[in-house]
Amino acid sequence: MISNRFFYSVLFFSLIVCIAGIILIPLMDIDAAQYAMISREMLERNSFLQIFENGKDYLDKPPMLFWISALSLKIFGIYDWAYRLPSLGFAMLAVYATYRLTILYYQKTVAQLSAMILATSQAIFLITHDVRCDTMLMGWVILSIWQLAAWFESGKWKNFIIAFVAIAGGMMTKGPIALIVPVLAFVPHFILRREWKQFFRWEYLIGLLIIAILLIPMSIGLYQQYDLHPGKIINGVPIKSGLRFYYWTQSFGRYTGENVFHEMSYFTFLLENMLWSFLPWIVFFLVALIIRFKDILLSRFWLGSNQEWISVGGFVLTYCILARSQAQLPHYIFVVFPLASIVTGVFLYQIFFTKDFKVLRNILQVLHGFIFILLWIAAIVAMRVPFKEVPFLFFILSIIGLVVYVVVLIKGAKWFKMSALLWLSFYTVIGVNFLLSANFYPNLLKYQMGNMAADFINQSTLSKDAIYVYGTLDSRSLNFYSQHIFAHRYSSTQATPTDILIASRDSISSLQVKFPNLLVLHKGPDFPVSMLTPEFLNPATRELGMKYYVIVDLDGKP
Repeated sequence: MISNRFFYSVLFFSLIVCIAGIILIPLMDIDAAQYAMISREMLERNSFLQIFENGKDYLDKPPMLFWISALSLKIFGIYDWAYRLPSLGFAMLAVYATYRLTILYYQKTVAQLSAMILATSQAIFLITHDVRCDTMLMGWVILSIWQLAAWFESGKWKNFIIAFVAIAGGMMTKGPIALIVPVLAFVPHFILRREWKQFFRWEYLIGLLIIAILLIPMSIGLYQQYDLHPGKIINGVPIKSGLRFYYWTQSFGRYTGENVFHEMSYFTFLLENMLWSFLPWIVFFLVALIIRFKDILLSRFWLGSNQEWISVGGFVLTYCILARSQAQLPHYIFVVFPLASIVTGVFLYQIFFTKDFKVLRNILQVLHGFIFILLWIAAIVAMRVPFKEVPFLFFILSIIGLVVYVVVLIKGAKWFKMSALLWLSFYTVIGVNFLLSANFYPNLLKYQMGNMAADFINQSTLSKDAIYVYGTLDSRSLNFYSQHIFAHRYSSTQATPTDILIASRDSISSLQVKFPNLLVLHKGPDFPVSMLTPEFLNPATRELGMKYYVIVDLDGKP
């Protein structure tokens, strides 16, 4: 069995790694920095119902992330970690709710495994610093599923009310998906348990009323900002109704073709990205999913009253719905990672704490032993090769990490009451992510234009009102870290001699034609850090694809 000491240690060190990420890693463009900038602007404008980005109407995501993040910024100040703090709280809520949902149907060890799996999945380490709406959405959705399951089992109104409040919170975070996922989770569960009466309970009407009441503030803001002023252009499309956009176009429009975005619309896209985002558990999960389907076939699609299909059904049906969308991004599937963690937790209990699947256990041990060695080798390379300025201490720590791994892999079976591989799984993912968060990502973000240009501007005596972003160059992190909204100059004819421009280095020659006394005040790299390439990671070839930005004084008189 798993001791409480081990359980809480895994959760604690996972939390430490996440905290290191939110403190040490600057915000990445585009989404995380954009949402932080909108939250700051919401606070400064004192406009909580109507949302703006750089002074322009914003219509993409619902306001919950901005509301809570703006509140955090008001309490703690305009810091990136203050913006991220609420999302870290929702990630912790997701872990806790996963544990509580699991323990409704399984023994404590399975619940501990499920919570630890979610807490140490690569997605959690990523979305607690590269914050998206999906971080909060995950917390709201699994909270609603847990509370609904508790209500179905106990009939307590407290659970019912919390469940529908959580659904409303999720809908104000990312739209109707927060209602769809719980429905998809419980429908197959009720069918397989033959609990037909659960489909026709009058209490659902009260739940829908709770949702409708809580959505009123958001709906009022949408109506005031868009429905009263139809025809506003958003993403090149005139918007007739903000209400229709949020409640229909943004979600269901991805299937009808009304949504303007078209990207990654093939069925296996989300699964391919789970190969990294659900590390180190993805292989265990896929095998577990196959076994669960085999078991339900053998039982002739019948579950006992103490069994659940919420986790499998909720994950699979949600995946199928999301995978049919005309626009997909890797983090869309994160909403059901708590359910995937439960499926995986059940399987890990079977292979590591029972005598089942002995042959399969040996195969998975060999496979993961090899995978984890590769992860440690990759960490060693990441601590030494891409960035030469990395403190040598981190390189030494990565080597020590690999040595400890190999020793435990060879000797560990005698040291632990549970499988050494299970211990090594948590050790590897926490250790590698600590090295990445404390060292690799902070050095990587030195190549992002926005935060580095803002650092220079903040430390200089330049007037921010005199600074303009030139041409097509843009950065949300620039506006957040400088705490200023920079206007644009799109051509040299718009510029004046007193302007200071943030421009691409390639534009200097054309600007010098009109401003021959132009003075370069600062130069820095401009690389899209969320899109790493082998060329960039290799210092010998980095300059080949590197672009640079400059800050120039057009009259040469700073």
